[in-house]
Formats: sequence, structure tokens, C-alpha cells
Amino acid sequence: MPSTPPELPAILQKYPLQDRDLSILDFNHRVMHWAERADVPLLERLRYLCIVSSNLDEFFEVRAESHITAWREAPNAETNMRTVLDAAHALVERQYGIFNDSLLPALAAEGMRIVSHLDRNEAQRRWVRELFLREVKPLLVPVALDPAHPFPQVANKSLNFIVQLKGKDAFGRSNDIAIVKVPRVLPRVLRMPEKVSGGETLFVMLSSVIRAHLADLFPGREVGDFSHFRVTRHSDLWVDEDEVKNLRTALRQGLHQRHYGEAVRVEVSSACSDELAQFLLRQFKLPMEALFKVQGPVNLVRLQQLIQLVDSPTLLFPPYVPSYPVQLHGNEQSVFERLREGDELVHLPFESFDGVIDFLRQAVHDPTVLAIKQTIYRTGNDSRMLDLLVEAQRRGKEVTAVVELKARFDEEANINWAEHLELAGAQVVYGVVGLKTHAKMLLVTRREGRNLRRYGHLSTGNYNPRTAALYTDLSYLTADARLTADMDQLFVHLASHSRLPRMQRMLLAPFTLHRRMIAKVGEAAEAARRGRPARIVAKMNALTDQALIEALLLAGDAGAQIDLIVRGACMLPAQLTKNIRVRSIIGRFLEHSRVFYFLVGDKEELWLSSADWMNRNMLRRIETAWPVTDPALRQRIIDECLIAYLHDERDAWLMGEGGRYRSVVPEGGTPGPGAQDALMARYAARHGVTK
Repeated sequence: MPSTPPELPAILQKYPLQDRDLSILDFNHRVMHWAERADVPLLERLRYLCIVSSNLDEFFEVRAESHITAWREAPNAETNMRTVLDAAHALVERQYGIFNDSLLPALAAEGMRIVSHLDRNEAQRRWVRELFLREVKPLLVPVALDPAHPFPQVANKSLNFIVQLKGKDAFGRSNDIAIVKVPRVLPRVLRMPEKVSGGETLFVMLSSVIRAHLADLFPGREVGDFSHFRVTRHSDLWVDEDEVKNLRTALRQGLHQRHYGEAVRVEVSSACSDELAQFLLRQFKLPMEALFKVQGPVNLVRLQQLIQLVDSPTLLFPPYVPSYPVQLHGNEQSVFERLREGDELVHLPFESFDGVIDFLRQAVHDPTVLAIKQTIYRTGNDSRMLDLLVEAQRRGKEVTAVVELKARFDEEANINWAEHLELAGAQVVYGVVGLKTHAKMLLVTRREGRNLRRYGHLSTGNYNPRTAALYTDLSYLTADARLTADMDQLFVHLASHSRLPRMQRMLLAPFTLHRRMIAKVGEAAEAARRGRPARIVAKMNALTDQALIEALLLAGDAGAQIDLIVRGACMLPAQLTKNIRVRSIIGRFLEHSRVFYFLVGDKEELWLSSADWMNRNMLRRIETAWPVTDPALRQRIIDECLIAYLHDERDAWLMGEGGRYRSVVPEGGTPGPGAQDALMARYAARHGVTK
């Protein structure tokens, strides 16, 4: 990391950084706005509400532990915990307000209702009781707490009930607290059959089914106060890579423990008594601020099941089928022949990920291809790429897979990938100790006459066909000899840990990427001081690296014109220099591409990258960035990923004073064109071809 220039402390005093956690929570307010938008189909509005719950779960699983630990070590000390948890409470309160006051009435207007016990008629209650006795009760084992039955291990984010009992048990003891754990195999949302629904589309929550029949679980006892509850636990896996002998084995062992990490949040129903709530807080050693009383289900994420149980296309987004990339299709020309003519680009999800899969498929079936190397970070459960790599090994090609076992919440899937590939005979390596391999690369080596030639795929996203249909990303296909040589050197480095030679085209974290990005921002600052053109447009998921933020502030103060398109957390100071503008795009698709544009004097550069401008990406991961030198491709990326988003009048939010974001659509105003909508229309009109 470069030395800190002496003027930077002054710039930070002038523009203090924003809090990262508060910025993450503020991002979720922008996501939740989609649940309120009248122009969004109803079930999609519900889906966005579920997405916020999922995001909030991950926030607590990853970000809350440090705050809770600080409180435990010094309960009376002034910490940031209360500020962060107060912001989380405000988000949750708004979320359940939208659910109860807006979405439930809108669903009812469409003939869809979630029916509580009190609202069910006699026939519906009989159906629910039969369901409980047949499907649910046999799987429940209530545990009454006493010295022989301490508080049971409650898994992360699982549904449970706490029950206060009156009277004596079978042995004459007055153990008055019981816990009922609800197995995950049970669906959380159930649709009532037509015979009892009266022509409506009616649902019942599993928690309501159990709540109505708690007494059946405690014969001879009277059920007093009760509540369903859910505990969230710290879930960021950690292993000492310098100490373990087998990282894969250590991680597999740690996956079980993830479900039982330190508690960081407890959610209960709004009717939960103070006595039971305090009991849970004492049990999990949590402060009052970590208790969330909610007006509805404690896990709104599971309402995704309701969406799946409804067959009503008009309440969903119109299906979008990405077109097959025309640049990779037609004329009976192989992808290798096309790449020898020049680089190609696939813009996901507007174009289909099938183009990338077909690149690998052609490599597997081409007898002149000798070797295939790929990084694996997040691939999902779609097995097409895995099957192709196994087939390549079966056909006698050299297959090397760099599998990142520590991809958060995908560890188990990646371990399974690694074992499957090893069984097939592929060479599997796990990258560099202490660094996550986040770079996305696929390299094919082909014999052409007497020579070997490489063909590469680099991406701002993952090799995951499911998210490739939901996230915006850029896939870059190339036969550029210098760029593919850099890729090959990086694969060798990851496998052998040999000294990395000087890269010809590629920037690499943790070696050169951070320093060079800071230098490029600094060049823009210097140009601005000299009165020359200086322009930076950077699109990323998050901006939290202090050194890069400081460089941007200096450049803005010097007069460089800077536009930042940052989807999520942005720690750039709220009191922005007048030359820096920040916007966040929250659309139908998750913005995920990383694009960095620099104009310094008469020199124009465009870089694509796997890395956000975060400290972890720059210094604790293997990341790549590469230049786009083809003028046509560069202009296409500028038009589609930068200019289109800078002119978005529908899904954009602008950061203003105090770090607050405001929608580009004034309250009560009419939205203008949105970048994602325009791109969907452009690709549908331009391509008109599927495969």
C-alpha cells in the first residue's frame, strides 16, 4: 500500500467518512422502496420485501458480531452498537409496516389472504388441525427446561417457540418454560385446498398452525404466554489457514458450527411478553437493542414460498428471456475463429450466459484443445459447467480448477465441486493461504499447427447460471496473447505460489490493483490542477476503501469531474466536494458489473474488474482488472454501463447532504426512462435471436 500523502488527514477532517454499517442499512431502504412502488407487480413487491429480509439476515450474520462483542466487553461504554441497531429497528419497522398496511390489503384485493386462526371458519380449522396432526406434530419434540434439560441448541435462523406453562409436570415439578424447535423440512407457507378456501386463494403460515395447537404438545399442562422466535448467529466462517493441515476438512467441520455461532439478534412476535423476551435475551447474552418484536412472521424471507404457490403471471414481471449473443452465433464459425478476429463481450443478463457455457462446451469437444483452467468462486447448483469440466478430463484434456473454499455461504457447494472434480481426475487447488480467490477466469489452451494459442474468458461476475439471469455483469472473451499470457501466469501462481512475473495487461490484487487505481485517480487530480480535462466515472457495488476515497476527494477538490455509480455501501463523505456526484441504481436486476473509466488530458482508459473498491478486495483477495482497448467494445461499455446509468430517470438515487439519498423520481412524479428497461428493449430489438 502506498505511503499516505501528508495532505490526506486534512481532507478527511474536511470530509469525514460515513459509517459503513449505516450505509448498508440505508441501501436496504432503497431496495425496500420497490415494495412500495405502485408500478411494480404485486408479487414482485412482496419479493423485494423478502430480499430486504435476506439482506438483513446476512448483515447480522456478518456485520453485527463486532458490535455485540464490544457491548459484552463493556456494557456501559459508548459504542456504535446502539446507533447501528436503532437504524436496523427503523428499517424493520418500516418493512413490517409495508407488509401489514400495504401488501396484505393489496393481496386481499386480488383474492389472496394469509388466514390467521381467529379468521378461519370451522371447515378451515378442521383442515388445519388434520394437517397439524398428520404432518407437523409427529416432527415436534417440545423440551421442558430443567436442570436435566437445559436450553436446547437453537440453530441459526430456525423457527422456534418459547412457551410458558402452568401447573405441574408428570413428576410434580413446576418447570414453567418449554422450547419447541420447528424442523426446517416443514414448509413455512401452506396453501389451503379449494374445498375449504371458498373460491379464494388462501394461505396459512406454519407458525399459525403450531400456535393454534400448542396445547396438544403439552397434555396435562396449561399453556400461558408464548411466542415464536428466531435467533440470528454470527456465521462468518474462520479457520487458521496457517495451522490447519487440510483446509477442506477444516471448513467442512466448521460448516456445522456455523449454525451455532454467537447469537447477535433475537426476533419475537409483537405479543411476546416482556418476561419471555428478557428470558431469551439472558439466554443468548444479548442487549435489549438486539431484540426485535415484529408484527408478523419472524422470517419474512420464507414468504418467497407464497409467491411460488401462486399461478398469476399478471402479478409478476413479464418474463425476460435473454437473447443468445449474436456475436458468438452464426456463420458456422467456431468461437475460437471469432476471437482470433477480435475480442467479444457478453452483457448479462440482457444476453444469455449460454454463450459462456458454449465457449466451454466447444473447448471440451474440440480435439485440438489441450488444457482448460478455471477459477470457481460462486457457481450455484447448476451442474452444466461442472459436467463439462468432468467431460473434458474424461476426454484426456488437462483440467485445472482453482476452487475458493471460503466463498461466504457457498463453502459447502464449492467443497462438493472440488471433491467431484478430484474424483474425475482433475487438478484441484485452493489458491493462496490467507487470500480469497475472487478473480473470475476461464482459460483454454489450443494447439494450432505447430503453436499453442490461448483463449480466455474474464468476468465481473460469477460462473453461476442462475445469478447470470438476475445480475448485471460483463463477460469478456479474448484471444489477446498478452492478456491470456497474464491469465496463464496467474493460474501458475495460484497453483504453485511461485513468484509472479510482471503482468503485461492485467492489474492484480493484492499486488498492483490498489496502487494503480489510486495512481490513476491521482493522475486525474494532477491534470485538473493543470487545467487539463480530468474525468472519472466508476461503477461498482461498494466503495469503502479509505485510501481510494481519499484519492477521490483530493481529485474532486482539484477540479476533476467524478461520477460514482455505487449500488450499495458508500463511505464517501456526506459533505461531498462539488465535483463528485454519487448515484445508486436499484433495478429489477441486481447491479453487479465493475467498470472504471478515466479521462486524463487526451488519454482515455476503460477497465473492467472483478473487484469493488473495498479494502478486502484490494488487499485480502486475488482480484483482476483488465483494460478494454478495442474502440468499439469500449464505446459499447461506456454507452451501456456508464452513460445509460448516469441518465437513468427511473431507478436511480442521488446522494445529497448528510449522506441521504433521494430518488430521481419526485414524489408523485412520473418516472422517466430507466437504464435497465432501455437495455432490455435494446437487446430484444437488436438481437431477436435465442438459442
